[in-house]
Amino acid sequence: MGAFLDKPKTEKHNAHGGGNGLRYGLSSMQGWRVEMEDAHTSLVGLPHGLDDWSFFGVYDGHAGSRVANYCSKHLLEHIISSSEDFGPGPADVEGVKVGIRSGFLKIDEYMRNFTDLRNGMDRSGSTAVAVLLSPDHLYFINCGDSRAMLCRAGQVRFSTQDHKPCNPLERERIQNAGGSVMIQRVNGSLAVSRALGDYDYKCVDGKGPTEQLVSPEPEVFEIARATDEDEFVVLACDGIWDVMSNEELCEFVRSRLEVCDDLEKVCNTVVDTCLHKGSRDNMSVVLVCLPNAPKVSEEALKREAELDKFLESRVEDLLEKSGDEGIPTMAHIMHHLAKESLPNLPAGGGLASKRTVIEAAYNRLNPQREEDESGADPDDPW
Repeated sequence: MGAFLDKPKTEKHNAHGGGNGLRYGLSSMQGWRVEMEDAHTSLVGLPHGLDDWSFFGVYDGHAGSRVANYCSKHLLEHIISSSEDFGPGPADVEGVKVGIRSGFLKIDEYMRNFTDLRNGMDRSGSTAVAVLLSPDHLYFINCGDSRAMLCRAGQVRFSTQDHKPCNPLERERIQNAGGSVMIQRVNGSLAVSRALGDYDYKCVDGKGPTEQLVSPEPEVFEIARATDEDEFVVLACDGIWDVMSNEELCEFVRSRLEVCDDLEKVCNTVVDTCLHKGSRDNMSVVLVCLPNAPKVSEEALKREAELDKFLESRVEDLLEKSGDEGIPTMAHIMHHLAKESLPNLPAGGGLASKRTVIEAAYNRLNPQREEDESGADPDDPW
């Protein structure tokens, strides 16, 4: 369930790159959690002659980061080595899907032999959500409650389904393995029903690896690419999805791409916005932009500049009108603005996505502010 800090760690890890007709950016932040347990993979051009294939993944670790970190470095090689259908030339779609599933089972069995995992010195596990892009298909891969989403023609075209213990098929497997679902957790403890690692939940005699309390088997979906319509893919851990729906994140990313072509900055904005929306978990997001992704628009830039100027003026007004009540805190400013009908707030992000702008204006206009105005309260993100 995790412990929390007194103040969130907001330093970010970033990366970006491109090739094979795509660009990507990523951002990860520790946030309120005591430890950073997320990991990620981003590869454009794959080994074994798969130069025109790409692979991206997000791994949300729990009870430690060992499994997440190992998977981020080695999951892909287990997948590719599991099927002869990975190679130059047209790929057999079903063969690729079988190879992906086999790769997950192989890496899970391989890690079980690590001394610290086998002896219970490390009880960590990890979700895994990924997208494998071939020239013709998008293969969406999910094991756990991280999530991938495809935006096509401005809409959410596809998203993976979270593997939660209370899902009927997941609950049935858990009960068949002698377990139970309490407080929406496996045996009242683990919040995901599929994961890599978590070997304490994979030791039921007479049951195969996909029949255990927690299964390492991913769901794999393939979607034929639509070059003229596919815009972007988002991969993110549940620290993002806890506070934004598929549709909200799709709209928000689209709105940010219209005002910024730096994908690292776009991802940073997503992470910051989710922090201000109240996420208390580690946060990681990978944004993969395809050729039809939204481009920066002069009209959108103008609207954004007008909104920022308006928000700055509202902060100035609220500070000037404070009077005998004393200088309002940053939290009071945010609460006040949240009650107003503000024009042109970014779709999906709302006022939370503008906290940085508002805070900059507040600090500039109120240089003598108290140092306790950080808003560092996980129950009150404002």
